Amino acid sequence: MKKLAILFIAATMALAAADAQAIDFKAKGIWQVGMGLSQRNFVKSVGGNKTDSNDVMNSRSRIRFQMDAVASESLSGSVHFEIGHIQWGQQAGGGALGADSTSAIKVRMAFMDWQVPDTSLKVRMGLQNLTLPTKAGNSSVAGNLDVAGIVASWQFSETVGLSALWLRPFNDNYSAEGNTNYLDNMDIWGLTLPVRLEGFEMTPWVLYGIRGKNTFNGTQIWNDGNPMTSMGAYPFGMTAAGARGFTDLDTDKMYGSLFWAGLPVAITAFNPWNIKFELNYGYVEGMGRYDALERGVDPVRGSTQRQGWLAKALVEYKTDWGRPGIFGWYGSGDDGDIKNGSERLPSLRANGMFSSVIGDDVHYGGSLQDQKMTYAGTWGLGLQVADVSFMEDLKHTFRVLYWGGTNSPSMVKYATTRTDWNYTNDYEGIYLTTNDGLLEFNINSVYQVYDNFSIGLWLGYIANLMDSGTWQDGHAYLGDSYSKQDIWNVDLTFAYTF
Repeated sequence: MKKLAILFIAATMALAAADAQAIDFKAKGIWQVGMGLSQRNFVKSVGGNKTDSNDVMNSRSRIRFQMDAVASESLSGSVHFEIGHIQWGQQAGGGALGADSTSAIKVRMAFMDWQVPDTSLKVRMGLQNLTLPTKAGNSSVAGNLDVAGIVASWQFSETVGLSALWLRPFNDNYSAEGNTNYLDNMDIWGLTLPVRLEGFEMTPWVLYGIRGKNTFNGTQIWNDGNPMTSMGAYPFGMTAAGARGFTDLDTDKMYGSLFWAGLPVAITAFNPWNIKFELNYGYVEGMGRYDALERGVDPVRGSTQRQGWLAKALVEYKTDWGRPGIFGWYGSGDDGDIKNGSERLPSLRANGMFSSVIGDDVHYGGSLQDQKMTYAGTWGLGLQVADVSFMEDLKHTFRVLYWGGTNSPSMVKYATTRTDWNYTNDYEGIYLTTNDGLLEFNINSVYQVYDNFSIGLWLGYIANLMDSGTWQDGHAYLGDSYSKQDIWNVDLTFAYTF
């Protein structure tokens, strides 16, 4: 752990010099440990071969450390280090006997904040964590996104503000003879307009971007698991072996356009009612066509264009004993014609927060962790009671919800491996047709042991109601040998914050 030792030595030296430099150094962070049991693949076997090879029991830990160098209210800098995820027993991540790997140590964020003199204009520059404005169920376009860029914010009054941003998610990752780093950048510009009135809030926002023809062709991007699968044809165009060979074929276009818009709204004027809803739309210009095999035999030229929309809502009623509520969402789905592209909402990095089994960073557990769920191509309706307490410092959330699909069942004939289509730990999430469904149950509890230390117990179960006939009859690689299963998780989490 040499890098970690150097980090803390540097921090100690900086603190010692704080008075001389008139800089106030502040440190904060979180230690997290999670352990759990889980079954996390909706597919049990294909062709008589078991597809779910994941361990039932897992344990992991993570440390996030943040240091701020504050010169004044108008100038500061921040660096965030992350150690982990450390999978206990895994050598590559430093969790095996000896624990001497340094591969798990990384810089998560590094940015500076400054204010233009004599104005209310504030600027953040560097590698930062970004979530687009959202009210119901977290962002379906960009949530918890670590990205390099600049965000400038101006507060006109107590009720109205404006933020402008420029992000560069990708650049210089493409390598080819004679064309290294050629047309491989992605740039995104955006505006948000927060409006806050008594009992009412809304923040309309818009993003426009461009992507080069080679943006997603970088080898390292795919080695790391490309989070941009939810901007293209995925999961179509996969080979039988599951290789991601569909990205961009020959195209005359040098750049393609990207566009998103959203309208999140929160209404609290009717206390104790709390009403939240939001609308999202996204468009990704097609950059060439690819071969999709119909039933694994006949090639069909599919389009890489993708555009779609999503609506979400949450209504809660506040009481002394908890917050009962109803929530739901509906997203556009594929229409069955692969030649005109996908009709699912594209996203940069979505969060799904209505579910604690399929969602993103809902809790730091040992089993179902860091799931990416866009809600694209699905609909859902659920009931929950949040923050129920039967004893001091112990709170529970009870939830039941039904998932459905909005994608045409005829799209199944272009499927390759069923595992790639319905695995909970992926950037796009599960793919559901209008014949499929899921029934989920959650019981989540958090006990605040000390002011800075909490223990959580997360219980989840999803009954697999996907239509086996749809997949067996339409899928070239399954036939009569396809077997499905329910998924579940039991996670115990420990978190110390300072």
